[in-house]
Amino acid sequence: MFDLHMHSAFSDGRDAPEEMVLEGIRLGLARIGISEHSFLEWDDSAMPREKTEACQAEMERLKGKYAGRIEVLRGLERDYYSEAPETCDYVIGSVHWIRMPDGYPVSVDWEPERLERDCSAYFGGDWYALAEAYFRLEADVTRKTQCDVIGHFDLVCKFNEQRRWFDESHPRYRAAWRQAADALLKSGKPFEINTGAISRGYRTDAYPSREIRAYLKERGARFILSSDAHRKEHICFGFDRFREKA
Repeated sequence: MFDLHMHSAFSDGRDAPEEMVLEGIRLGLARIGISEHSFLEWDDSAMPREKTEACQAEMERLKGKYAGRIEVLRGLERDYYSEAPETCDYVIGSVHWIRMPDGYPVSVDWEPERLERDCSAYFGGDWYALAEAYFRLEADVTRKTQCDVIGHFDLVCKFNEQRRWFDESHPRYRAAWRQAADALLKSGKPFEINTGAISRGYRTDAYPSREIRAYLKERGARFILSSDAHRKEHICFGFDRFREKA
């Protein structure tokens, strides 16, 4: 078993990388990957550039120290807008932001109150227009990030549990995600089944949603389980529930 999507105190996680590696050993993992957020100048959750060398050195130290007990990999969650080249073992490609023509970054992953204000200001309160803008970027995420894994495909609905803002069965929403899914399926890259929003109390289902997982599976998609853990206690969160779907 392995878990390749998590964040340490080098970006927006709570625990040191070694604490997460030790938890992986305790859980019996064969492989663990710590994938900090790539640098973005407006993103406070990303790893600052000045920490890059220290993070790389620490990951190399952990690889050596725990060789034979667990395989340690240094990953990177590269945002669509990140241009920073970094050495890593693998890349998770994700869309967290929709950058507007005036340069303002609309976050789909920060806080619901801000997203409500931004939807009103930039999309006239049209949540389907916001989702369409998000999935246009998502459709291009493998090319833009050169990723090995497609991260939380439908992150745009993170705060939309119980149809808070829009209906995920609406024709416009379905058309938007299906167009993106069809584009990404051509890449052959695996999609995450990401349990991070469940462990943090935002959702009761993983990304992508059950409907999207079924659509992707019918078309031959590959999946990997990811916890998107931001603390060691959440490593492999919910894997027993979703393992048969991966």
